[in-house]
Amino acid sequence: MVGSVIGTGVFALPSALAPYGPIALVAFVLVTIGALALAMVFGRLSERVPGSGGPYVYAREAFGEFAGFLTAWSYWITAWAGNAAIAVAWVGYVEVFVDKGHHTWGSIGIALVGLWLPAVVNLTGVRNIGAFQVVTTVLKFLPLAFMATAGLLFVKSGNFGAFNASGGSALGAVSAAGAIALFSYIGLETASVAAGRVREPRRNVPRATVYGTLACAAIYLLGTLAVLGTVPHAQLGSSTAPFTDAMNNIAGGHWAGNLVAAAAVVSGLGALNGWTLICAEMPMAAARDGLFPAAFAGTRGRSEVPAFGIVSATVLASVLTVVSYTQFTKVFTEIVLLSVLTAVIPYLVSAAAQLSWLVQHGRAELDRRRFARDVTVALLALVFSYWSIQGSGYQTVYYGLFTVLLGIPVYIWLKRPHTAARTAAASGPTEAEPAIPATAQPLPKAARTARPVGLPTILRRALTTRHQH
Repeated sequence: MVGSVIGTGVFALPSALAPYGPIALVAFVLVTIGALALAMVFGRLSERVPGSGGPYVYAREAFGEFAGFLTAWSYWITAWAGNAAIAVAWVGYVEVFVDKGHHTWGSIGIALVGLWLPAVVNLTGVRNIGAFQVVTTVLKFLPLAFMATAGLLFVKSGNFGAFNASGGSALGAVSAAGAIALFSYIGLETASVAAGRVREPRRNVPRATVYGTLACAAIYLLGTLAVLGTVPHAQLGSSTAPFTDAMNNIAGGHWAGNLVAAAAVVSGLGALNGWTLICAEMPMAAARDGLFPAAFAGTRGRSEVPAFGIVSATVLASVLTVVSYTQFTKVFTEIVLLSVLTAVIPYLVSAAAQLSWLVQHGRAELDRRRFARDVTVALLALVFSYWSIQGSGYQTVYYGLFTVLLGIPVYIWLKRPHTAARTAAASGPTEAEPAIPATAQPLPKAARTARPVGLPTILRRALTTRHQH
């Protein structure tokens, strides 16, 4: 879970938050509170609704097939679009060593390598995915932990700049910065998405979700504070590798920054490794329920690798990456906001699913104290989700909502054969065509064309036949 949450997003986040100034830290605190509420909601849901699928399973169980489909569709978009955002941030740290001029097609080539290398690892099986994830998580955690502790000793107040550098209202700045900051927590639900592959999921998934979110929160808040305080505000906004710049300023050379850049490169590969699996796990669960194209349900090899889901998501992420580099001015921020919006929809539906269950069954199955706590947490997660949508901006909401609603024709196409069969069965016989017993066999042609025969004629024929024998 930590390996999926801490990718390269956190390594690029200080630059994306720089236009708002230190007020972004206020947004980060609020986002952290909301993320913890969501983590607790997912922990409770995973205890009650087992199996892989995460938000999709919870939405389907609470609100039916259509809600489950839209949740799976939205989360699937989040997964591969988020991979494109991770790849873009990853490129910034790779280019500390190569393509230092940041040439567009050179950056695109590096990003595509970053997307397809984890895809190859995923295609080799779950055991290799897990081993790769453990190694990359340890390597990425060390430099972030250093910045979140020792880096604070080098903070200078003059580097922060104006508290609200956005030029707008404080509330608007907090909302906008919060929408960006939420990207750093996307993935807190990944343990529940892959719960079917976890040992003792009822015990381990809630623990991984809550404790992992707490660990990420500590690293994020303190690490971002250290970067804002060690890199001058004017420089930070244009930096493609802010943690590298911060380490260079602390150490007074380039060697320390290069170590951080190397760790960020490893971190990005680890995050892409975990998210590539998630890109395939949720649509596979939905496909097996008939709510996603059947190709996503297929697996390959003894490890049951969802190969189609892995390859298709990587192809889509590659296309989005190329389009972003050639069309967007703020590549990372644009993709981040789209990913956040499509992620918040499953979060909102999951919080609503938990609240719905509590309203219907909570009083009967929980003691008063736990019921009150769970209701408060679910309401907080619900409000936080709405706030995150509001902070994404009108343009992002427009494109995001359009992308999500594109799933409706797909749902209609998936349900068409089943709908036709159900309609025929439910309509029953018409007045012109009376019902025929299911066990009845077609009559011979002579019987279908003969004129009606009266009872006296039937008796006479029967007696005549006996006399002839």
